[in-house]
Amino acid sequence: MAKPLIATQHLTSCFGCHMSILDIDDRILKLAKMVDFDRSPINDIKEFTWPVDIGIIEGGVSNDEHVEILKDFRKNCKVLIGIGSCAVANSVPSMRNTVPLKECLEEAYLNGPTIVDGGIIPNDEDIPILLDKVYPLHEVVKIDYFLPGCPPSADTIWNALVALLTGKELEFPYELIKYD
Repeated sequence: MAKPLIATQHLTSCFGCHMSILDIDDRILKLAKMVDFDRSPINDIKEFTWPVDIGIIEGGVSNDEHVEILKDFRKNCKVLIGIGSCAVANSVPSMRNTVPLKECLEEAYLNGPTIVDGGIIPNDEDIPILLDKVYPLHEVVKIDYFLPGCPPSADTIWNALVALLTGKELEFPYELIKYD
């Protein structure tokens, strides 16, 4: 019998949530016995080879490429989990939302303190187009579960994956979701 498949992706984020996945330490070997990874930075597979059981996405949605990636995940994942504060509530990436996009680009590429000789705003078809603001995942597609935290602890991620893989309810002791 084939093992359940997991796919992971990061969008606008620091990659800290993927680091928490790796921080499950020796349990990563148990996880490897329970699942196979499809599309993920963990195995460097960049496209879905087939639909997966669980998709995990960290980060906010800040450009047109992220919208397409997120829609592709929703289409190819039976269960889709938004992981971390950036995915759930935008967190640090949403700081850009307080500045109009045009002003943000001009400051970064034309008027910033490190710009010499005028600068230029990048405009190449290979560069994703920035959205007017950074969006949390659930404003773009339906998300089945959210794991809060910046990043969520390895224990929180482990408990969520084990529950989903064994058909149990996701339940977290208060200590795993308390942030102060």
